[in-house]
Amino acid sequence: MTLVKDFRFWLLAAALALALVAAAGPTRVARQPLYRLVFVVDITRSMNTEDYRSDGQSVSRLEFVKQTLRQQLLALPCQSQVGLGVFTERRSVVLFEPIEVCAGFAEIDAAIAALDWRMAWAADSRIASGLASTLDAFKNSRDSLVFFSDGQEAPPPNPRYQPDLTVFKGQVKGLIVGVGGDQAAPIPKFDANGKRLGFYRPEDVPHRSTFGESDLNPEKIEGYDARNAPFGSRAVSGDEHLSRLHEDYLRKLAGDSGLRYQRLLDAESLGLALAQSGFAEPGQTETDIAWQFAGLAGLALAALYWRN
Repeated sequence: MTLVKDFRFWLLAAALALALVAAAGPTRVARQPLYRLVFVVDITRSMNTEDYRSDGQSVSRLEFVKQTLRQQLLALPCQSQVGLGVFTERRSVVLFEPIEVCAGFAEIDAAIAALDWRMAWAADSRIASGLASTLDAFKNSRDSLVFFSDGQEAPPPNPRYQPDLTVFKGQVKGLIVGVGGDQAAPIPKFDANGKRLGFYRPEDVPHRSTFGESDLNPEKIEGYDARNAPFGSRAVSGDEHLSRLHEDYLRKLAGDSGLRYQRLLDAESLGLALAQSGFAEPGQTETDIAWQFAGLAGLALAALYWRN
């Protein structure tokens, strides 16, 4: 009988000791690859095209990017840092510099969730120019750039005036993430209050660039006039009111600038691309192990009552 009592005493003592250790919040230091990322998201109107599926429903490219980033945020190890920016017109704006993902999780997650096409300050989408300005800001930075876009320029680019991205090779660590499907899909149209008005029609958008000098031979341009009609007088029709992923174009931009390219399929594909990108730096992270001691304390108590 004394042995049984002693056994119960020691079980109770062990459970108390383990509970006290758990309450102290013990941690374990482990080696862990850490990231310092800035996600820059295209918020131009073509990103409202609904060619992704989530939970059985069609969702826009922008919404799918937001969902993916919020999942990726959960997968990043503590001590990693994340910043956020948006692209529209000809440049990107960083909303906030990288902050630690665990301490700042709620704030980062809320900022991603709040991304909206109405944050755009202009309607144009000059992706090559925007990427050039972004790369210039990231030159020789510790931050790794992750640039999300469908690659659709509006109006279409004039090859004469494309920026030279090769000057940034080796100066920026980055990844271009292609967003969208292969099939041309209609672009939803909204008013200033976000009320849906239908879809863009051919007459709503330009189907060619009219900036600067034409890249065509003047002899081949109908109605050409050097001063008044350098692009000719004939109305141009096209399918710029529809949108698809311009993957070849984004691959070219990535190749010219020395960045990697990855198509956005799901959160797993993005996570794998980040893991294989070489962006991670060796570091140490503290892992909470209080749950292990709490679990042992619970087992000791269970054994105590089981003996009863």
